[in-house]
Amino acid sequence: MDTPSVHSHKLHQQYPQKHNHYKFSDFFQFNGSEGTISDWNGSRNILTSEDFIIGLLEGLEEEVGAASAAVMYSIGLEWGKQDSQFFDQWFEREYNVSPQQANLMFLLETWWWPFTAQGWGRWEIDMADRTQGFMFINLFDSAVARTLGDVGKPVCYLYAGLYAGFFTEMVRKQLSCIEIQCYSMGETYCKFLLGAKDRIDAAAFWLNEGATASDIENRLRSGDSL
Repeated sequence: MDTPSVHSHKLHQQYPQKHNHYKFSDFFQFNGSEGTISDWNGSRNILTSEDFIIGLLEGLEEEVGAASAAVMYSIGLEWGKQDSQFFDQWFEREYNVSPQQANLMFLLETWWWPFTAQGWGRWEIDMADRTQGFMFINLFDSAVARTLGDVGKPVCYLYAGLYAGFFTEMVRKQLSCIEIQCYSMGETYCKFLLGAKDRIDAAAFWLNEGATASDIENRLRSGDSL
C-alpha cells in the first residue's frame, strides 16, 4: 500500500530519466534506520500480509455490517483522487510532458505500473465504448480477491473506488465504478465497469437480478437502460 508522501530515492536521484525501474531492487528503497519503504516516485509504502487484508475486511464487517462495502469504496475513491494529483506531478517530472499532452494509453499504463510493482495486480483497459460514456477494466490477480478466495460475491470495492477516484480527477467529470465480475465469485479475473452514475446504477440493478458480466456488456452496448 502507498501514501503520496515524497521521500528521496537515491537511485532515482542518480538516474532521473530511467524508465525501466520496476525491478524490485530498483523500484523500492528500504531505509532500515528510519523503518521506511519508499518507491521510485517518492511515495511511502507499507508492506502488509494477507492476514492484514482479511482482518481489515472482517473488522469493518463486524463494525458496520453491509455498509463495509461502501466504506471500502469511499476509501478507494479518496485514494484515487489523491493519487491522480500525485501521478500528474511525477509523470510530468519524469517525462517532461504534461499528462494532458501524453498519449492516453501510455499515460494510463504508466499510472498503473507502480500498482503492479506494489502487488495490486495487472490490468487491461477496454476503451472501445468510451464514446458511449463507459469502459471496462479487467484486473488480474487482485490482492483482495486473491486473499479472500472464492466467497461467492464481489469483494474488490477498494479497487472500484480507486478507479472511480482516479478517472474522476483525470477527466474532471464525476464517474462511478462497479465490479461486475470477481475472482472471488469463481471467475478467472475481475472486471469493472466505469462510467456515469446512471450506467453504474443500471449495472448494479442487473447484477442483483442475476445478470452476468457478459449480459451487462451486451445490454450497455445495445443502449439498454433502467
